Amino acid sequence: MPRDVFGCCPRTATIAMALLASIAPLLPSLSPVAPRLLAQQSPAKDTQSRDEGSRSAAKAEAKKLEEPKSPAEQKEAQRKEAEEKAQRDAARKRGEYTFDDLKFEIERGGAFKEEMLTDAIRSLNKKTMRIRGYILPTSVFQQKGIKQFVLVRDNQECCFGPGAMIYDCIIVEMQEGKTADFATRPVTVQGRFEIDSSSYRYSPDGDHYAIFRIKATEVK
Repeated sequence: MPRDVFGCCPRTATIAMALLASIAPLLPSLSPVAPRLLAQQSPAKDTQSRDEGSRSAAKAEAKKLEEPKSPAEQKEAQRKEAEEKAQRDAARKRGEYTFDDLKFEIERGGAFKEEMLTDAIRSLNKKTMRIRGYILPTSVFQQKGIKQFVLVRDNQECCFGPGAMIYDCIIVEMQEGKTADFATRPVTVQGRFEIDSSSYRYSPDGDHYAIFRIKATEVK
């Protein structure tokens, strides 16, 4: 049987290669020959296999979605949708909103125009609400006594700045005598929601980086 760089048969070499790949990061003192042996693996082949697996999974999921649902499945889907809608309506009546309630049609990185806002979003202007999100770390310079920060949909940097969806962030300004403390966990902000299409631009006539503001009374 043919031998390889390990002096082993191909099957044994494959097992040895896998073991070596798993322990190499844990052994800084591993022989200098390890990186060379690992380099002999075929990244292109591994990448191709992963890509093919991803494409197969995507095709299977798409096919599953295209398959007609049975009457029972359709009924269950409608029941869940109605239940979720009822829950969201009840939450709104309590003054609890999510970033999904602020979404409107706009291209990623596109210029904002007032007419893009839906009537539902306009109706929230100057209303008291509670909304949950994350404090953008780069928007604060202290851990306690924070007077202003950016609240974003999730804890990824993609929610604020060039290329981000403009409805995924809210400028939070604490009301007089109120402050917030930084937290990496989600926080709930309560205060008066406002639509402001003039204050938050990169330049006087430039694109917007935010259009929503909350004058907050509480962050917890």
